[in-house]
Amino acid sequence: MDKVVGTAAEAVADIASGSTLAVGGFGLCGIPSVLIQAVLDAGTDDLEVVSNNAGVDGWGLGLLLGAGRLRRVVASYVGENKEFARQYLSGELEVELTPQGTLAERMRAGGSGIPAFFTATGVGTQVAEGGLPWRYDAEGNVVKSSPPKQTQVFETAEGPKEFVLEHAVVADFGLVRAWKGDRHGNLVFRDSARNFNPLAAMCGRLTIAEVEHLVEPGEIDPNHVHTPGVFVQRVVELTPEQAADKRIERKTVRTRA
Repeated sequence: MDKVVGTAAEAVADIASGSTLAVGGFGLCGIPSVLIQAVLDAGTDDLEVVSNNAGVDGWGLGLLLGAGRLRRVVASYVGENKEFARQYLSGELEVELTPQGTLAERMRAGGSGIPAFFTATGVGTQVAEGGLPWRYDAEGNVVKSSPPKQTQVFETAEGPKEFVLEHAVVADFGLVRAWKGDRHGNLVFRDSARNFNPLAAMCGRLTIAEVEHLVEPGEIDPNHVHTPGVFVQRVVELTPEQAADKRIERKTVRTRA
């Protein structure tokens, strides 16, 4: 039942090249930066990443991106990462852009054993009809596009309405960061750092959590648990320095009077 491992390097040691990773965080908020660095240090490559975005240049998933370790990204937001945009537009990286709520539900469904679901989001657009550029070549020509998706009309309170079928995401590994966790893998996220972390934990076949505060089993009120330990297989306790190392994607301050 004790899922704590000694180091982040040990926790990610069996992540093989070619794996799919579901990674928590939103922008730079709540990202598992220590585990990402460990994957980088391990030399793992040819990775597919499912995450809201790909970090920024030089931090978070941007480290793996900059080192050329990613072959495919499923995300809803390119964000401030210029290298992400460059690799995508130059044909070095395959990118499946997905509506943000749809991405969240695809991850949640994967963790819940639901293989697919219908949603109204994207109906009447290339999301449903296909043709979204997934990969370009070096000359800027589209060489791979999204396929058309199945649609179906359902009766709703507003009358018949069209919905599009979206498939769930199940990743080989889930990487998340929690504010507090116990040795059984029960996790608590703090404020906006909760974001995609519970979803990434759910949809990973093997989930690794880095935690800022490690406590003993029973110290977390069951009513306060955001992700039950059944979804988590490994826990890494961060040092105070690692826990404090948090970056701000875009710092905006008010001018003092």
